[in-house]
Amino acid sequence: MKEEPNHQLVRSLTLTDSTALVVGKVIGTGIFLKAAIMTQQVQTPGLMLAAWAAAGLLSLAGALSYAELGAMFPRAGGEYIYLRAAYGRLPAFLYGWMQIAVAQTGIIAALGIGCATFLSALFPLKRIWISHTFHLLGHDFSWQLGSQQIVAIALILFFSAINCGGVALGGRTQTFLTAAKIGGIVAIVVGVFFFSSGGTWKNLAANGQSHWVGLKPFGAAMLAALWAYNGWNNLPMAAGEVRDPDRNLPRALIGGMLVVLTVYLLVSAAYVYALPAEQIVTSNSTAYPSALPVATKAAQTFLGPQGSKFISIIFILSTVGALNGGILTAARVPYAMARDGLLYSQLGEVNETSHAPVRAIAMQAVWACVLALSGTFDQLTDFAVFALWLFFALTTAAVFVLRRKMPGVPRPYRTIGYPVLPLVFILVAVWLVVNTLLTNPRSAGAGLALIALGVPLYYYFRRRYRAPE
Repeated sequence: MKEEPNHQLVRSLTLTDSTALVVGKVIGTGIFLKAAIMTQQVQTPGLMLAAWAAAGLLSLAGALSYAELGAMFPRAGGEYIYLRAAYGRLPAFLYGWMQIAVAQTGIIAALGIGCATFLSALFPLKRIWISHTFHLLGHDFSWQLGSQQIVAIALILFFSAINCGGVALGGRTQTFLTAAKIGGIVAIVVGVFFFSSGGTWKNLAANGQSHWVGLKPFGAAMLAALWAYNGWNNLPMAAGEVRDPDRNLPRALIGGMLVVLTVYLLVSAAYVYALPAEQIVTSNSTAYPSALPVATKAAQTFLGPQGSKFISIIFILSTVGALNGGILTAARVPYAMARDGLLYSQLGEVNETSHAPVRAIAMQAVWACVLALSGTFDQLTDFAVFALWLFFALTTAAVFVLRRKMPGVPRPYRTIGYPVLPLVFILVAVWLVVNTLLTNPRSAGAGLALIALGVPLYYYFRRRYRAPE
């Protein structure tokens, strides 16, 4: 590998590291928690499984499109780079602002909170020192400061420090955490199917009902599942540090998403096999906040009371893996924006020793810690998912725009199923956005308002650093 100057990122991520980033970033907490609310929305286990499959295939279609863009522009920044090339600097800046303000930093914060919550099942982390509820943007936010928030902040800072040590260290950490979480998930699936007491496929019947509930509830269930699939777009953010990106980036994206889709369907099928529909519906969710998670209930069918501790350990491994992957990749967006003259120039600097964008990682960590103190898991993820899918649709449409705008640019990988698969992805993404506007207008409106706040910031940074159009 050719040695690069000290002020540049280095290509240290192997194919294994890159695949582990995809799998480890995607598989976080959603697969252990979202089956309950999905079944509440679609009413039957069969439709819940169908929503998991539909969301997975949609995410795979998105990954196929992103693979072309990533191989075409193998630089740090991901969607920011693609949107800038296709539509110009303002849409790209709004994407980057959304990621920094609420999406990726909000996801990092939510993962820190989730991990602290799971740790509280093993250690006494129940103390709350300050608690307050306030109203903002049509929402009631419950704010509290306690031992769980302190642990969440400590985790965010710890994994940020690891990634300040360089992408090679962060990549090796990610590979280890991904292998550990996959091992734990396999243990759950094997335990349920071979040792579960009372497990039966008759649970699929759901009291003999399997009727179609309509597009709106199914779309809401898909949106919940898409939170669990979120993260497949993160690897291109670190494309500037992937070895042989022309080959490895598409392979890691596509192969990683096939692994995730297989794992999610197996785990969801295990829930249905182990538990009657009413037990899935009444698992931990907004409607049943004090109930056990569906994964814990499933594990207890073959481990008994010890199932709670086992699942808590798997939760923790899974969450910290997604947390590390998010910190590694998301910091490359403000780094790319700063290098482009659309953010504070210091954020575009690379440490001479570790070759990591240390200041961008530090800024991201500080803001994620603030967000970890500002809201609950669900409040943070509601804003993030809606905002992300707006830009997923725009980025995938960039495949069409750039084939016309830049026909002569080399494309080492061309999207499989073009133009059908990218078009299907765009149409479904638009439908999900519209469906969210109809079913959850407050969260959608808050997401749009936050994106719009980026417009004056764009003109401020453009004038301050004289960034060209």
